[in-house]
Amino acid sequence: MTFMQFMKKFPTEKAVIDHYLTIRYSNGVSCNHCGGIGGVYQETKRPKVFSCNDCKSTFSPFKNTIFEHSSTDLRKWMYAIHLLLNGRKGVSGLQLQREIGVTYKTAWRMLQQIRVAMGNAESSEFFDTIVEIDETYVGGKPRKKNGKNNDKDDDNDDNPSAPANKRGRGTNKTPVVGVVDRETKQVYARVAMPNDKGQKLTANQLIDILRVVSKQENNNTIMTDEFRGYNPLTANKFIHLRIDHTKAFSDGDIHTNNIESFWAILKRAVYGIYHHISVKYMQKYVDEFCFRYNNRDNDMFDVVLRQSVLG
Repeated sequence: MTFMQFMKKFPTEKAVIDHYLTIRYSNGVSCNHCGGIGGVYQETKRPKVFSCNDCKSTFSPFKNTIFEHSSTDLRKWMYAIHLLLNGRKGVSGLQLQREIGVTYKTAWRMLQQIRVAMGNAESSEFFDTIVEIDETYVGGKPRKKNGKNNDKDDDNDDNPSAPANKRGRGTNKTPVVGVVDRETKQVYARVAMPNDKGQKLTANQLIDILRVVSKQENNNTIMTDEFRGYNPLTANKFIHLRIDHTKAFSDGDIHTNNIESFWAILKRAVYGIYHHISVKYMQKYVDEFCFRYNNRDNDMFDVVLRQSVLG
């Protein structure tokens, strides 16, 4: 949707409300209290409030959505969604603050709420036969110092004796595990938090993620690299095929190129737009790019509105 299309579609606050009602209530607005439809009407002076003649109650169609408890104009919310979706790598809080004229705190909260809607998918069980799984590490780009090949973590700039923060496995960064279906091109990714022993990425975590997204209990064909954390896949009744990246990126149909492409999109956003993502909120950013990847052929704007209902 272009800017001109947006302005034509949402010229007023009422136009936003009317469009949202068609997204949330396909069979007509129903009362949040009694579920009635026939006696529901929209109040003239308060268009965001509806009354129900059946139970004599008032309610808001925006209750239990990402827009609840927000005093920001709904047009600004719609424009924030428009900007985030149109930005190939996302939109920063400061950019949104400048675009819609709100405080940074408000802009940051709006973006986080929109990401909540993006991650509010109905079901993640969509992987069936051939699946690629891989992991990446997010948390800052190591850099060389003094011309020496001893990459340090950016947080250790004032401590030259700090241990090196290497790239890839063994790094201090946060691991993110991703799974992509070869046929549907749907992706699912989760931040792998440390377990009780402080281990960041274990075989059990990898298998648990596969179990979450697999339609069938076993016999999925799983494509991986040589990481030894994938060794138990065969014992868990998965068909396990490996590609050794020290020798080649692919061996016929055996490769992990699809999930690697997804990591490239995610990393470009981190480096180019967000720069730093805390572990606390990292899953929301991962959900944002899973949503973009999975809905690239859909009308993402209306999908976000449908998924904005949280309860």
